[in-house]
Amino acid sequence: MKIAARRGHYGIDAPYVPALMALGLLGCLAVMVFTPLKGWWFTASLVAVLLALYLHTTLRGKFVVWRDLLGARSWRGDEQVLDLGCGRGAVLLMAAACVPRGRATGIDIWSSKDQSGNGIEVTRRNAEAEGVANRITLKTADMRELPFADASFDVVVSSVAIHNISDAAGRERAIDEAWRVLRPGGQLLVADISKSAQYQRRLRARGIESARRSLGWRMWWGGPWMPTTLVTATKPADGRPQLPA
Repeated sequence: MKIAARRGHYGIDAPYVPALMALGLLGCLAVMVFTPLKGWWFTASLVAVLLALYLHTTLRGKFVVWRDLLGARSWRGDEQVLDLGCGRGAVLLMAAACVPRGRATGIDIWSSKDQSGNGIEVTRRNAEAEGVANRITLKTADMRELPFADASFDVVVSSVAIHNISDAAGRERAIDEAWRVLRPGGQLLVADISKSAQYQRRLRARGIESARRSLGWRMWWGGPWMPTTLVTATKPADGRPQLPA
């Protein structure tokens, strides 16, 4: 399914990170201008490249990656989709475009530290700009305690959000909750930095088959040392129970 170009405004992920990079770049340039020290051009160039990579990922790269991930699915069009940590709707609204007879639900705690200008009303305005406002539901909720019944969703997605839970037990709880609300035959897609191996271990500890792969340079957060990886799993269609947590 082809997903149209974005018309909303989606902010910058973890805005303090590029702000610190920009300050570092300005510091390097100041040293080059006001002192006789040599070699700072290399440091300044490196910081500029890292900043450019980060901005590309947050402003364009993640949209290209998720467009391809969602576009590769065979959608019926009536699915119920849940986005954990939806923010301003970057992934949520693309998913909504795939379900003209379904619904996409996004939950978040709306932290502006995690995404600039994050807020439920901002996401609603983006939904209107994308033409999918009638297909979405937004809730303020903690992904560790989802306010939904078991087996409520056909697809559960999350993009660079679960790592914001500071403790390992909390992150595992979020994975457990995502699996609980997924219907038999449903698909889980979790993209994240640094913690995705933990998510896969949690699924495997519960007897759940899963796959994990890199999402490539378009989702490098400043460089290859901060990649985004994707964990996917499909809930058995027969609904057989998983091993206890």
